[in-house]
Amino acid sequence: MNIFVGNLSKDVTDDDLQNLFSSYGNVRSIKIIRDMFSGESKGFGFVEMPGLEEAKKAINELNTQELKGKKITVNEARPRNDDRRRGGDKRHRGGSKGGGNGNRGGGRRGW
Repeated sequence: MNIFVGNLSKDVTDDDLQNLFSSYGNVRSIKIIRDMFSGESKGFGFVEMPGLEEAKKAINELNTQELKGKKITVNEARPRNDDRRRGGDKRHRGGSKGGGNGNRGGGRRGW
């Protein structure tokens, strides 16, 4: 199960999450999301645990637990909705191709 972990302190490391979650069972992977330029934590990450019951127990017991001075949010990760990243509904991008007033010919316009 993929688990979302939010409200992380900027100084929480992969090892911190590994130690926290491994007490509930096997941890397959840890990924703290970081800014691509500064490398600073964005304050959330993901923990993957293969055991469903172990993962559920970790979620129930770790949600709102304090880690490095902040109460973390722990819940089942939801699939990302790509529309949020691309700006939403494509039907409302506006405009026709070409614009203008429809008078495409040469000659005298509006005289």
